[in-house]
Amino acid sequence: MRHSSIFPILFSIYFVTLFFAIHARHHFHTKHKHYSHSHKSSSEISLSPTPLPSPYYSAPQEAPSFAPSGSYEEAPSPSPSSDENNYQNASGLFDVRKFGAIGDGISDDTESFKMAWDTACQSELALNVIFVPNGFSFIVQSSIFTGPCKGGLVLKVDGTIMTPDGPESWPKNNSKHQWLVFYRVNGMSLEGSGSIDGRGQKWWDLPCKPHKGPNGTTLPGPCDSPVAIRFFMSSNLTVQGLRIKNSPQFHFRFDGCQSVHVESIFITAPALSPNTDGIHIENTNDVKIYNSIISNGDDCVSIGSGCFDVDIKNITCGPGHGISIGSLGNHNSKACVSNITVRDSVIKLSDNGVRIKTWQGGSGSVSGVTFNNIHMDTVKNPIIIDQFYCLSKDCSNKTSAVFVSDIVYTSIKGTYDIRHPPMHFACSDSVPCTNLTLSDIELYPSQGDILNDAFCWNAYGNSETLTIPPVFCLLDGVPQSIPANDIDHC
Repeated sequence: MRHSSIFPILFSIYFVTLFFAIHARHHFHTKHKHYSHSHKSSSEISLSPTPLPSPYYSAPQEAPSFAPSGSYEEAPSPSPSSDENNYQNASGLFDVRKFGAIGDGISDDTESFKMAWDTACQSELALNVIFVPNGFSFIVQSSIFTGPCKGGLVLKVDGTIMTPDGPESWPKNNSKHQWLVFYRVNGMSLEGSGSIDGRGQKWWDLPCKPHKGPNGTTLPGPCDSPVAIRFFMSSNLTVQGLRIKNSPQFHFRFDGCQSVHVESIFITAPALSPNTDGIHIENTNDVKIYNSIISNGDDCVSIGSGCFDVDIKNITCGPGHGISIGSLGNHNSKACVSNITVRDSVIKLSDNGVRIKTWQGGSGSVSGVTFNNIHMDTVKNPIIIDQFYCLSKDCSNKTSAVFVSDIVYTSIKGTYDIRHPPMHFACSDSVPCTNLTLSDIELYPSQGDILNDAFCWNAYGNSETLTIPPVFCLLDGVPQSIPANDIDHC
């Protein structure tokens, strides 16, 4: 009997001890929970959770915001040890402040950013996040961030990254052609809710730049100005959610890249800022530019030679110079562009709408281009092909030209500036444009009731539906002969 009374007491003690042990273990794992991240390819990127710019309403004052899909756990501070794994951590997060960055808008944080990049790039984790925190402004000098990296890499900018303040603050031994360069990187995402500030005003004010003052005078002197962000010979790239403003020259430039996805970004610069293209691509293919707002002093998107398989959708563009293919064929060069689509977008208060521009004397071709469902709001040249593009008064006609063919314009509607024709097809004397197709075009003057006539020169094509204004100047059929040696079909 005595032993039988002890067993319940022992059982109770065992049960209570087991309960507290399990509870403590659960508490420990909850407190030290690590978040896992899976790197998404450009085709799987999650869309911004906020309403995206509609093709039929004015651009908002604020940029479309980006909400990250998961939380990032802060990495521990590095120890003073010389071990190469000083900054490595289980979560794969590399806060630039842990590498010495100050973020006060005054200090030079370049070396801290380079150290964070090098450490993350050498990490063998599946995903590594370089974190630029909110509430800080980091000054970074001209830098090249080089790959390939061992794992997937995200540069997550929630704070602000700024250039040195103008040419005088630019170190003399640093390139003035480019600012932040990402070279030979495969599988990188540049994203966040922060901003990248090119502080371009002092560059735009260089005496060599075209001024809008009396006679538009320029003066001799150094004129190099940096591209803000350049991706060079890289692939599987994503840019999402950021604000980029006031670049000294182009805001983004993609050279020799493959598989590029730009999503929900906001680019802004003054309307008179020179050469501040929003996004320029060159020798780059498999490009998607979606759901973004671009307002600047040059082309919203410019497509250079060697580009194919480009899809541009839901862009609000302007003020600026519109969406352009070119310029192509400068200095008698060969240019090849094909399979380009621009759709479901707005172009407003712009010098041009959708444009193809080539120099005399070039070779190659532009083909397979579709402009579809685009709303024009007070645009000087809503639809334009200009094969006589020239930046000086001494350009002469040449017998060779880039061959422009198979261009489709459909559902392009809105208003144009009455000082210019709503449609302008100026094709080479010796190499005409062929197979231009128009349908569902309605372009009205932004002031008055008089419709301007379309302009055509050596342009072959047809209108599949009645257009406003009517286009009677396109030539029927195909040209009888085109000098074969002047056309390289790429």
